[in-house]
Amino acid sequence: MSKYDVTIIGSGPGGYVAAIRCAQLGFKTAIIEKYNTLGGTCLNVGCIPSKALLDSSHHYYDAVNHFEKHGILIKDAKVDFKQMINRKNEVVSQTCDGITFLMNKNKIDVFTGVGSFKDATHINITKNDGSVETIETTNTIIATGSKPASFPFIKLDKKRVITSTEALSLKEIPKHLVVIGGGVIGLELGSVYKRLGAEVSVIEYMPNIIGTMDKMLSKELQKTLKKQGIKFYTSHKVTNAATKGKEVIINAENKKGEPVEFKGDYCLVSVGRKPYTEGLGLENIGVKTDNRGKIETNELLQTNVKNIYAIGDVVKGAMLAHKASEEGEFVAEVIAGQKPYMDYNLIPGVVYTWPEVAAVGKTEEQLKEAKIDYKVGSFPMRALGRARASMDLDGQVKVLADAKTDEILGVHMIGARAADMIAEAVVAMEFRASSEDIARTSHAHPTFTEAIKEACMAVENRAIHS
Repeated sequence: MSKYDVTIIGSGPGGYVAAIRCAQLGFKTAIIEKYNTLGGTCLNVGCIPSKALLDSSHHYYDAVNHFEKHGILIKDAKVDFKQMINRKNEVVSQTCDGITFLMNKNKIDVFTGVGSFKDATHINITKNDGSVETIETTNTIIATGSKPASFPFIKLDKKRVITSTEALSLKEIPKHLVVIGGGVIGLELGSVYKRLGAEVSVIEYMPNIIGTMDKMLSKELQKTLKKQGIKFYTSHKVTNAATKGKEVIINAENKKGEPVEFKGDYCLVSVGRKPYTEGLGLENIGVKTDNRGKIETNELLQTNVKNIYAIGDVVKGAMLAHKASEEGEFVAEVIAGQKPYMDYNLIPGVVYTWPEVAAVGKTEEQLKEAKIDYKVGSFPMRALGRARASMDLDGQVKVLADAKTDEILGVHMIGARAADMIAEAVVAMEFRASSEDIARTSHAHPTFTEAIKEACMAVENRAIHS
């Protein structure tokens, strides 16, 4: 029987990062993955393939709508959707192969099969052929991620009523894609198909899209996506979705309780994700979960069984790939006896629409609820020379700072390259910078990041360009 210091179940961005860090720290490490490719949801059917399609569709949208303004004339630009999907698959394959390379480089043993606990120190690995191999491990890290959630009254046939997984590999561009859920995944995939020519309708139960983010971002993003042609139906409660031939009929109620019917050829159910723990055998070792199925852990991400840890989407907190990766490193270092540090308040969130949306820290609504006195500085992207040069005029940056100390409490931005720009805010807040610190830091001109500097200057009503 093979013996390991640490075994990780799940090879997503939490699991594979945890495995590499464990190996770096000198542990004999194994990783178990039930699928034939490593990388989990993020690399195979999540972050990476969706960004590939977002980029491809963005190129096409620009060619049709913006190139002529730039003096580039292209006659009758067309979509080769099959090639677009093929390129996405190539990106996924290359990225997953990179994880395999990293496992080999770090001498991590990879097992393919479903891992389940026989007891606290033994894991059964059930392979595709039905055979079972058992390994012994001193510590285990559960990193099995999540899967798309749905409603009990909606049957996912995965042909017309689909999840994000199927939406990444359709055989055709929908004529009318109805998206249930105005969160990150629904808006990103809705953007892909709208750019490619589909009619897109988004049905959202809450009054705002991207409801966990600052309301300014919700308002600005909805306004911009409306200009791009996406239709929004907020404060609508879906009651049913049924397929009739090549049509999906979605029944809902508006905020007055009146019935509303939507018809499309595809319906994307995008109402969040739920932790994936089926088949782990948690009951065999007594690991506790909460009423939502998430594994309960302490501040060290340790379960109630002391040698078993859990990270990523199966534990509390935002379901984000980079959050899982940070937790993977954190747990590896905890097992090594180190004292690592994580600040969950400083895990950034991003929506990869165009313009992009990114945020870190507290929202204005959270500060009001906590009765924290704050100052606000904001700056419009259209006031930037760089934004005018690239025709990316929509959006703004908003900075929230403590009214007394000037410490930055939150940064919220919508605009071109916001996903990359948010890192500056995260670094600043990790060092507990004040808005004045950034305001007095030189930013290259012309760049999009000048908007962060100007927003910080605006906290004291001294922005230069607005």
